[in-house]
Amino acid sequence: MLRRRRQLRAAAISGTIPHAPARRDQAQGSTDVNGSAGLRNLLVALACAAGLAAPAAAQAPHTHQHSFDDAQQWARVFDDPERDAWQKPHEVIGALALKPDAVVADIGAGTGYFSVRLAHMAPKGRIYGVDTEPGMVKHLAERAKRANLANVSALLGAPDDPRLPEKVDLILLVDVYHHIEDRGRYFRRLQNALKPGARIAIIDFRRDSPVGPPAAARIAPQTVRAELASAGFELSQEHGFLPNQYFLVFRAAGS
Repeated sequence: MLRRRRQLRAAAISGTIPHAPARRDQAQGSTDVNGSAGLRNLLVALACAAGLAAPAAAQAPHTHQHSFDDAQQWARVFDDPERDAWQKPHEVIGALALKPDAVVADIGAGTGYFSVRLAHMAPKGRIYGVDTEPGMVKHLAERAKRANLANVSALLGAPDDPRLPEKVDLILLVDVYHHIEDRGRYFRRLQNALKPGARIAIIDFRRDSPVGPPAAARIAPQTVRAELASAGFELSQEHGFLPNQYFLVFRAAGS
């Protein structure tokens, strides 16, 4: 089960997570390997806020929390063009090899960074952008409407259930896995949301990444594989082209 977040989407970790999206000329903290404090803060904010829940109990949450009522403000963080350099969205989507009529759930969609791109790759399909924050859901719905993406549906999910209206071909979770609390239960539930042969793609920060969430919040890919195996899935593909994250693709065991 994920932690509560009706008003918030992520808890600030004392001394690590900024209290608001930092302007590029006001970025604080250490720089990344390229010397960019702005990109450092972008990565940290994404790691904390792009998922569906606050950090797990291993982290001591800061008493202040981030409100996501102003989705436009957070869109400047989540959709910063600098993110493309390390997130490689087109390469990610290309590796997923979607059919034009694919039905995809982008869980933890936020402002729609991946959802709108997926929509172009599956023009005859349906993209469900799922988030637990009403403001983000509203933002994504409006963004899809402005872009004339009729195949994008923005959905308000529950912390422990994405509430998908139909079975899907692919579930994508980007920088979300380490935020999920009762992962065994969560992914066993997702079994019921998958078509035969469907896949779950998980992208999250590596332990050795110079940027990202606090070290104690990161989950090694070996742990992800073990937890998904316990939930009834088996690894089908592993991609190594992302500089800061692992990229694992699973199918239901025996499918």
